This record gives sequence, structure tokens and C-alpha cells, in this order.
Amino acid sequence: METPEGLLARLQAAGIEARTIRHPPVFTVAESQSLRGELPGAHSKNLFLAPAKGEGPYFLAVLEEARQVSVNALARAAGWGKVRMAPPEALRETLGVEPGSVTPFGLVNAPPGTVRVVLDAELAGATGLAWFHPLVNSASTGLKPRDLLKFLRGLGHEVAIVDLAA
Repeated sequence: METPEGLLARLQAAGIEARTIRHPPVFTVAESQSLRGELPGAHSKNLFLAPAKGEGPYFLAVLEEARQVSVNALARAAGWGKVRMAPPEALRETLGVEPGSVTPFGLVNAPPGTVRVVLDAELAGATGLAWFHPLVNSASTGLKPRDLLKFLRGLGHEVAIVDLAA
């Protein structure tokens, strides 16, 4: 599994400008809001989901932090079918992160095709930096949304941009 330092080195090697701020661990969007003065820009909440029945790829939804959407409505908009929250063991095994640290950067640990990804159109269109945990919830890394897409696609992951405001 990749380390936070290894992830940041990969971003740099890909020519992606990123800024990382270390902070006390935060486990929820509400806890992370105390950091907004240090982290100007867009912020996310990330949901790691599993198929409701049977096998298949996992799902990662990268949403604008204030987005209010039911998991079922999200799954319908993304064309996923029925989903449920993935168990912590699947999160650790697939993305290499702990609960409270879900991040699109975890895709660095997932083989292409094992996780279907959607990015909220509002977050994808944000100007300035968008902030995500660099595999741990004791730091945040900001980069331009287009650079996040470039990085994830460079890892071999398809990312669908979904307008959840509609």
C-alpha cells in the first residue's frame, strides 16, 4: 500500500502542483470545517460503497462537502444500481485507508476497474484548489480539480462527472 509521502512524490513526478497541510486528525466533514481558514477552496466528502448484492466493483463517490443526496439517489444518478456502505475491511483492502480517511487518492492502491468513481460536477468545476486527505486524515492536500482527474486517469481509473444538483 502506498504511503502519504509516496503519494505526494507521485503527484510531484506527474507534474501536479499540490499543497499539503498537516493538522490534527479529523473524522467527519463537521470536524474538518474548523480548518477552513487554513484551507481555502473546495472541500469534499467521500463515500466508499459496495454493491447491495453479490460481487462486483466497489464505488467511490467524491462529492462537494455540502452536497445533500441520498445514497440511493446517488447510485441512480451514477447508474450503479443498489449499493450499501462498504465495510471497513473492504476500505482498508481496496483503498488502503482507514474509516474517516476516505479519499480519491486511495485509488493509487486500487487496480483499475476494481472501483467505479464519480466526481460531483460542482467539485469538478471548482476554481482554485480542492482539498482531499493524502491517505490519512491528519493532513489535507489541495490541488486543482483538473489535476485530480489527470492523476486518477493516469492511474488507469475512469472518472465519471455527475451533476447531482439536478
